[in-house]
Amino acid sequence: MLVDRVKIKIKAGNGGAGAVSFRREKYVPNGGPNGGDGGKGGDIVFETSKDMRTLSDFRFHKKFHAQDGEKGKDQNKFGKAGEDLVIKVPLGTVILDAETGKVVADLNVLGQRIILKGGNGGKGNARFANATRQAPRFATPGRKTVEREVILELKSIADAGLVGYPSVGKSTLLSVVSAAKPKIAEYHFTTLSPNLGVVSKNDNSFIMADIPGLIEGASEGAGLGHYFLRHIERTRLIVHIVDVSGMEGRDPVEDYFAIRKELENYSHELAMKKEIVVAAKMDIPDSEVGLEMLKEELEPLGIKIFPISAVTKEGVSELIDGIMDELKDIPVPEPLEEEGVLEEWQDYQDNFTYEITRDETGMVNVDGTLIDSIFERIDPEDPDSMRHFEKLLIDYGIIDALRKFGVKDGEEIRMDGEPFDFVD
Repeated sequence: MLVDRVKIKIKAGNGGAGAVSFRREKYVPNGGPNGGDGGKGGDIVFETSKDMRTLSDFRFHKKFHAQDGEKGKDQNKFGKAGEDLVIKVPLGTVILDAETGKVVADLNVLGQRIILKGGNGGKGNARFANATRQAPRFATPGRKTVEREVILELKSIADAGLVGYPSVGKSTLLSVVSAAKPKIAEYHFTTLSPNLGVVSKNDNSFIMADIPGLIEGASEGAGLGHYFLRHIERTRLIVHIVDVSGMEGRDPVEDYFAIRKELENYSHELAMKKEIVVAAKMDIPDSEVGLEMLKEELEPLGIKIFPISAVTKEGVSELIDGIMDELKDIPVPEPLEEEGVLEEWQDYQDNFTYEITRDETGMVNVDGTLIDSIFERIDPEDPDSMRHFEKLLIDYGIIDALRKFGVKDGEEIRMDGEPFDFVD
């Protein structure tokens, strides 16, 4: 089954919480704080693999969560960092944000790319000790990460893409000119996913892709048309193979223009790509008739035609030379523009927010992700912790915001649902 577009969920590891701990030594009656920091959460890392051809590995595996960081320990020991989760994908995979459709990353070169960073570990209570606060009984939690839903879409990366009707000889040609071993048989749609091969000659080489056969209506989704056409988008040169043998009672000129129509309907940019035409199956009797029909229609349009037989290899060497000649003048396509999604995600993690409202009873409420984060850091039973809580409210500008909102000295407010008296 062809799988080249899947939706998955990814989540980096949460940071481990900082530890609250104190030294307990035999001859040290008032041991100081020694709680260590929590470990960083694991990253979500995508790695391109030249051995993968489709996204079929993701057909049933849809959730990917990196390991959380461990909690901090006593004796100032840091928690262990969570292991990164490496997700292998085929070369040419594009990652899209499922919510917005924006391009997150274009993985068009071999290597690794961090997509989601793990949360930082929280600080242990040893970090908060100072001359006036010698025994802090609080620590900070690790940074929690957000699960993201992304779409993986595969767009094959090739210099030359073989297109045409089913069973015109694309797979046979690829097997003859490269080490690729596509499945070949005498029936339509033998190829259900693109095959790539490296074609080499005279110290030069290029990548050729055997794109599964197109049919009329492919640009509108007939058959597996949209899936197949997607793989041609990055191809530098279209190698359009036409069966000129007439074995199936087809007209080679009609076949040519039918496939051209599908390319144009799918994408104007795709239709504008440089193209050469291959007149295939020249070893079959009467194929010269089909070749002349093609020449009569296409040569006046300036389209080069290469007659070949993949079976006898007649004309194959000239075809390879012709492809290499064309590729010299065609620039390598630029990667897709990444649309700042990673930066947006990072901003979301770093920019906590809060909101001050007054309900129908007149009670002022302060809520939001910033308030949640502050409450995770404090121990209401510990005076030092509450002094730290007050400092955080001042540092984050919440006290000033309450004044501007009109809260008076001594007025009761609720923060995260908990009642407090506002003292100004």
